[in-house]
Amino acid sequence: MEIQNKPTMWQSAKRFVPHIAYFIILSIFCVIGIGMLIAGEDVVGSALLAVGALWAFVYAWKGTYAYRYLFPSLMAFSLFVVLPLGYTIYIAFTKYSAMNFQTLHGVQKYISQITDIDANKQYKFVLYPEDNNTEYRLFLEKNEDGSKIRYLSDVFALPATDDEVTVGSTVLNADSTGPSGSGLKMKELVKLRKKLKQVVVTLPDEKQVSMITFTAFAPKVVVWQFDPENQTFTSRKDGKVISPNYTTGFYEDANGVAVGPGFRVGMGFKNFTKIFTNPSIRGPFISVFFWTLAFSVLSVIFTFIVGFTLAALLQWKAIRGVKVWRSLLILPYAVPAFISILIFKGLFNPQFGEINDFLNMVFGIRPEWTTDITLARAMIVIVNTWLGYPYMMILCTGILQSVPDDIYEASAIDGGNAFTDTFKLTLPLILPPLKPLLIASFAFNFNNFLLINLLTNGGPQIVGAMTQVGYTDILVTYTFNIAFRDSANDFGFASAIATIIFIIVSVLSYINLKAATKNDQRNY
Repeated sequence: MEIQNKPTMWQSAKRFVPHIAYFIILSIFCVIGIGMLIAGEDVVGSALLAVGALWAFVYAWKGTYAYRYLFPSLMAFSLFVVLPLGYTIYIAFTKYSAMNFQTLHGVQKYISQITDIDANKQYKFVLYPEDNNTEYRLFLEKNEDGSKIRYLSDVFALPATDDEVTVGSTVLNADSTGPSGSGLKMKELVKLRKKLKQVVVTLPDEKQVSMITFTAFAPKVVVWQFDPENQTFTSRKDGKVISPNYTTGFYEDANGVAVGPGFRVGMGFKNFTKIFTNPSIRGPFISVFFWTLAFSVLSVIFTFIVGFTLAALLQWKAIRGVKVWRSLLILPYAVPAFISILIFKGLFNPQFGEINDFLNMVFGIRPEWTTDITLARAMIVIVNTWLGYPYMMILCTGILQSVPDDIYEASAIDGGNAFTDTFKLTLPLILPPLKPLLIASFAFNFNNFLLINLLTNGGPQIVGAMTQVGYTDILVTYTFNIAFRDSANDFGFASAIATIIFIIVSVLSYINLKAATKNDQRNY
């Protein structure tokens, strides 16, 4: 009879470790998600709670046991791909810009904190240090109806953070001169001015005063009173009521005058429709779209032609030192792209660049590479070909080494030449495995932000456009300009264009992939 040993205390405790970890992770999701919801970040908070609920379901239900190992990678994909993409699409349907930056909850909090200082009721003050020189007292004094009114604050320390410090006070006799000793001089008050502005003194009649100048404090009054039932604010000064306008995204009074910053509101498809209905946007957008398409296609074609030609040449057995030549030709791929781009920017400089010096010496011309539209676009394609051909050469070299030499020997016997060997033998063999990589290269160049941003910065500029856009801008730099360089910072409109880019790239990639798969199946 087998005798089972009694489990030790550690073995018993180990059984609870997964449950404790499960509880801790679930708690983290819940706490962060609820915290984001309270802060007004509804989308992110809801997403975190949904992930937490899904995580709890997968790890708690026996039927999803096999998916427990796949769940972390799926969550990472959701967090870093699906969530940003979904959030971008969500922003595309909202009015979200520098003017409408906050949530409704954030704007309500901002308006609730607007205060007004009554400079006509100011108190002159003297700041007295205590014996330890780290704490202080404030002596406040003002004249009212010919008599002096004096207050002395409680002992307080200046705040170490940006938060306000509220200090109590007591009334002094009219003949009192304040605490003993001498107050701080002006140059010392100047050093402490930032922290002194954070000190709020509560007077015995519950009024609060704050520093307004280097010599005076004055009453500080919260201007707006919030009505949570109607979501409106009423002014304590004149009774004016402001209410949220969910079309403009601002709190407005009866005359439509906005108060405070704007908040994000939904606006349906307006960000998408104005791309096609506003002439000052439609024209530049179409120009940028077709240039992006042409740039991506030409970049793939030229980098493939140069890369394939060099790879084929290095397969020629008559060339000696192939490894050295191959290493030298791959060097542009090893140099960081931004260094190569900036070097080319200097070489193509119309006034001081070496390329124009050479062309001027040989042909007597100095092309305007940065101001002429065609030359600027040609310069971009030339530089991108230089940056991209090593990648194509590496791919072609690997595939060419798998092509058997027998077919070229048979071609030679049949009277074939270099042209027929290239276009009738080599290319049909290497293109099928290269098609997915060519499609990936097309998608990469469709979003080649670094090249455009460093080389031309989108220039030359399109005159009359509603937003900052140039003739060499591609869709991704056009979107960046709208979101971060334009004075309006229209994130909603930029997200609409980003959504269109995503759809275009997805559709084109799908069509190319289907076409490649169809041709491959036909060949087999």
